Amino acid sequence: MELRLTTEEVVKLKEKENIYSALKRSGIYLVASCGGKGTCGKCKVKIVEGDCDVISYGKLTQKERESNIVLACQTVPKGDVLIEIPKESRLVVGDKIAIARTKDLAQYLKSYGVEINPAVKRLRLKLPPPTISDNISDLERLKRTLNENGMSNMRFSHVFVSTMADTLRIANWNVELTYVGGDDIPYEAIFLSSLETCSRRFAIAVDIGTTTVVVYLVSLLTGEIVDIGSTYNSQMRHGDDVITRIVHATEGGGLLELKDAVTADINIIVNSLKERHGIETCEIDAATIAGNTTMSHIFWGLNPGSIREEPYIPTLNQFPQWKGGTAKLSINPQSPVYTAPCVASYVGGDIVAGVLASKMHRNPEIALFMDIGTNGEIAIGNNEWLMTAACSMGPCFEGSGIRCGMRATSGAVESVKIEPNTYEPTIGVIGGGHPMGICGSGMIDAISEMFLTGAINQKGKFVKEKTDRIVEGEDGLEFVLYRDKAHHKDIVLTEVDVENIIRAKAALYAGIKTLLSEVGFTMDAIEKVYIAGGFGNYINVERAIILGMLPDIPKERFIFMGNASITGAYLCLLSEELRKEAEDVASKMTYIELSVYRSFMDEYMSALFLPHTDMSQFPTAAGMIK
Repeated sequence: MELRLTTEEVVKLKEKENIYSALKRSGIYLVASCGGKGTCGKCKVKIVEGDCDVISYGKLTQKERESNIVLACQTVPKGDVLIEIPKESRLVVGDKIAIARTKDLAQYLKSYGVEINPAVKRLRLKLPPPTISDNISDLERLKRTLNENGMSNMRFSHVFVSTMADTLRIANWNVELTYVGGDDIPYEAIFLSSLETCSRRFAIAVDIGTTTVVVYLVSLLTGEIVDIGSTYNSQMRHGDDVITRIVHATEGGGLLELKDAVTADINIIVNSLKERHGIETCEIDAATIAGNTTMSHIFWGLNPGSIREEPYIPTLNQFPQWKGGTAKLSINPQSPVYTAPCVASYVGGDIVAGVLASKMHRNPEIALFMDIGTNGEIAIGNNEWLMTAACSMGPCFEGSGIRCGMRATSGAVESVKIEPNTYEPTIGVIGGGHPMGICGSGMIDAISEMFLTGAINQKGKFVKEKTDRIVEGEDGLEFVLYRDKAHHKDIVLTEVDVENIIRAKAALYAGIKTLLSEVGFTMDAIEKVYIAGGFGNYINVERAIILGMLPDIPKERFIFMGNASITGAYLCLLSEELRKEAEDVASKMTYIELSVYRSFMDEYMSALFLPHTDMSQFPTAAGMIK
């Protein structure tokens, strides 16, 4: 029997094997926080063709059942079956494209002038066994050996001491101590292990985005990115943006629900990575978290209510180094979890981590940093000063709210070229093969191409008489980018999609203009533009300028960083020096609240056109329009 996917992947089925197990065995992972027991209701798939035995529908609604949606872990095919995996159900683990891009991060770390020096360290100790004549307690014996190694004044938690006696005897007094501290930081014992167990050293770097969650599994010894996993942030079912989630957390009493949702997302990825590489929980020594201020607060279960209320003050910006057990992560419960420092309510640790990754804070040239995601966060400055602001863009560039939208992963349309006479599009797909949807860079290409060829006007409205590619769809007019007769799923951009994207780009451009005006600079003063975000590796600068999303300055000034937040989290994970540097970056940033600036709204309204109402700001686009 075969299990076929609409993405043209094929999995051989074993007798009486459920869909979840078959996919997992073939390296195709689904979101399933319950581990495939049928209780979480997340591993949804659609049966397109074929018969199955459904053991339980779990939490599925009646409408979902009528649409042939089932839980993969509760569904056993009777024969050959064709299924469709919704994008929110698929967990991306071991993305070869992403791993290839990050393989040189260990070398990148050295470019900062630092070596691998994680905050968590290990020390091998050989303790003399107790005797009648040497009858001090186990803890005093450990302290004595540590003093001999020049490590006095070590602190020991109750959890550490409660397991120490058994560990020492099982290990025959030859142990490895994992600890943090040194220099001006007091030593703290984390856990004790025998030399035969928990011997490998790994850690995780986590980017908690409003739309997506990304995890790097890292070797603490070599800095190698062992593997990568990502998934949609399950908090999305409670709202696409941070404001709706804050409302749910406070007025809806859903803070713990949101916290548990994102923790489950991280743990699903971590558990899948541990299983793929045969890693024990005790071998994950540390974690670093980077996220915007709201995501960081929710992750730790802190009330985010004051973030959205004037004067917009978070509970804290500098997070204590709490433990993996406190966070309920699937790592050693005693392992320290470092959270990248935030700056203000709407500029968080993801931006601090991104600026650290860009090195703009080390250089004299004036640079602009932009993180393009659900929120558009902006920083401008150099090695002497930094200013920052944030604007709400919505999650459209990460695929959410767009009819055929998806993240910039395998199967996403990343580039579009439209022939000006026939309006026939040529598309590029990440990883090649059959297109599954369109990501942010593809959307930018498509809209700018439609604008240049006259398929849409300056207001973003379709000009239907131009081409039969513009058809009437469920949500009004739409442009068909790819006709898929075999799978009955065309790739389209609707007029509603275009409106969402124009609003998003207008918010970003208005934020840039307002921040530049505040510090007294024009676009020409910017010598470097660092662009971060999920689709930063694919975006076409010229098309983004035509869209009115990026400033119309020379192309060579733009540098694309991809997910700079997790790069910064990785750097903080492996280097105590860079962790301190990140904290210095956060302390230097001056934040301005755009919502109280009338000029921001004026700039936003002016930018709600392609590319802008003031075409003198976009001479490149003006010269290309027919």
